[in-house]
Formats: sequence, C-alpha cells, structure tokens
Amino acid sequence: MEKTRALKILSDLIAIPSINDQEAQVADYLADLFAGYPAQIQRVRYAPGRDNLVVTIGDHGPLLGFSGHEDVVAVDSSKDWDYPPFTATMKDDKLYGRGASDMKSGLAAMVVAMLDLLDGKQPLDGRIRLLASVGEETGEYGAAQLTEAGYASELQGLVIGEPTDLHIRVTHKGVIDYRVESLGKSVHSSQPSLGKNAILPLVEFVHQAQITLSQDNQVDEILGSLTHVVSQIQGGAQINTVPAHAWLTGNIRTIPAYPNELVMQQLDDIVHHLNSQGAQLKITYSYPEPPLPNQGQTALAQLASQVLQEQFQLQGDLTAGMGATDASEYHHVPNLPIIIVGPADGTTDHQPNEFVSIDKYLLGCKFYEKFARAFWQKFTVNH
Repeated sequence: MEKTRALKILSDLIAIPSINDQEAQVADYLADLFAGYPAQIQRVRYAPGRDNLVVTIGDHGPLLGFSGHEDVVAVDSSKDWDYPPFTATMKDDKLYGRGASDMKSGLAAMVVAMLDLLDGKQPLDGRIRLLASVGEETGEYGAAQLTEAGYASELQGLVIGEPTDLHIRVTHKGVIDYRVESLGKSVHSSQPSLGKNAILPLVEFVHQAQITLSQDNQVDEILGSLTHVVSQIQGGAQINTVPAHAWLTGNIRTIPAYPNELVMQQLDDIVHHLNSQGAQLKITYSYPEPPLPNQGQTALAQLASQVLQEQFQLQGDLTAGMGATDASEYHHVPNLPIIIVGPADGTTDHQPNEFVSIDKYLLGCKFYEKFARAFWQKFTVNH
C-alpha cells in the first residue's frame, strides 16, 4: 500500500474520539475498508455504541489472529496538547494524536497488512482473523466477550499490536484493582468513644495487606515480583466529626508464580479477620486480569524473532511488560500461543502529545504482512 493511504487510515482512526463507550465508529470505519473485498465481517455488540469487529480473510490454511483494541483513554485537557488530540498531526517523522501509540497505530498497521495481502498478486496461503475489541483500557471486556463467543478458539497463533517498538513481548504481569469500603458511626469528635471511626479499619487493612503480600518471596525471572499500590483513600465529612464512611482503592500487578486467585483470597481473608474483630469492611474487585505466562519458547515467538532479524535487520529480542493487555483474556483459549508486537514505542501512552514514529508505523505495516506469510508457510508445513 502506498504511504499516503496507510497514513490516511491511521489518521482517520485517530480522528474518531473512541473513548470508552464510543467504539462503534471505529468498527464502522474498519468494516467499510473491507466491504469491497472477499472478507467475512462480523459485528459483535457489547452494548449500544460499543461494537467489537471480527474480520476474517482467506478461505483455507492456517489461521493467524491479529488483535487490536478500538478504545482510547480520555483527554483530560486539550490545553496540555501542542496539537489537537483527535486530529492527526505529522511533524518531524512523528504522527501525533490520542491513540497514535496506544494503540491505533498497531490496529491500523494490521489492517493495512491485511488489505495489502488482499490486493497482492500472490494467493493467500492461509487465513487472518482480526479481532478489534472494545473496553481494553477499562477491563479487557471486549476481548473477554470475543473469547467466550469462540472467535479465538480456532486460532493457531495470535499477535496483539500494543506498542512495543517492534520488540516481541512474550509475557506480562496481571492486574487486580480492588476497592474496600468501611462503615462506622458518626459522632462529634469531642466524644469519639460514642462513635465508630470508619477510617481506622482501612488503615489496619493496608498494614496487613502490605505485610501479607510482601511475605511471599516468589520472583519471576523476567517480570520480577508482585507490586501493590494503595492508590486512593477518602473518608469523613469534616474535621470535627468521627467519619461514618470511608473507602480506599488499590492496584496490584501479579506474576504467574503468585496468581490472582491467591492474592484475592489473601485479601478476602484479611477483610474477614478484621470484620470478626468488629470492623464493617467490604472488598470488591474490578476486572482482575491474570498474567501472561512466558511465551518465549513458542514457535510463534521464535518465528517473529526470525522475521524481524532476517527480513528487517532488527533485534527480534524477547521482552516483558508490566501492564496487562487483551492477552490476559485470549490466554484462556487452551494452547493458544500469543505475542505482543506493535510499531509504537509506548513512551507517550495516555499522555498529552501522544505519538508514533511514522517510519516505525510503516515498518509495522510491512512486518505484519511478512509475518503472516511466514506463519502460513511454517504452519502449513508443520500441520
């Protein structure tokens, strides 16, 4: 595909303000791109205005998955931007705009590669299924829906286009977001014994959680150890009143050796213990995502490394990530190898003046095309 059209596709995607709850326009745009081709196009609605899109090309042979999310994070204030966040601006080999890095450049590059394969003179020796999902930034629930519906079940490999600067991410941490609410009894602060301070049990919860989560010395050789951050705390109505309600939130990044289920059980046990001593605590979890086990020894990861080294003279190194991705959901498919490779470097994700290198984006378009053909050849021979 010519450079101008490839950049137009990315620019058009950035112009769609697909913050959470507004992804359907991205699905509309991508569906239109494939409308004139022999492609199977399926919309999978999550909620009004929120459509996942599944596009499959090819009619025989090995099935490779491409995955990208349609949503972007919100812009707190456009005043912090040097360029309009929802207008693609190209300057000095950079393309600026919300989602340019995370991850419309990866999604666009995968789409460009698929269109180039359809436009090419060579026959398609295999199939590609694009999984464009909603809600990745707030819980990966689009990917969860597609997984549960079986759209990833037949895949023989999956590439997720999150920003990696064309390095191959083969593992990443999981995530647990939790909220603890505490109830007490409000009285005048001059007579605290008549009331019940809702903040104090939260303080004890934090103390015990920090001790418990640091006692397990499990360390992943690539990802390191689990991390725990108490990120918000709030309570009380005014300074001279014993607080009747308080809450806090926390964020935990987990590793395969210290799985989410164990962490949540430990936190539940702390809440149960404190409640048995008179506290009134309730803990809830928001979209916990498991870590991605190391995929470095899979044929998929080794092939990606080979293609990057031999056809693009890049390192093809295998790396790890700290943040969760849709891979946490797709990994529920048994024996599905997954790698994460995208053109952006990720240094400006969720920040003002988010950008992607134009050269890297165009290189990503070519990589996905070359990798698809290498995948088809290898898996046709092996299967």
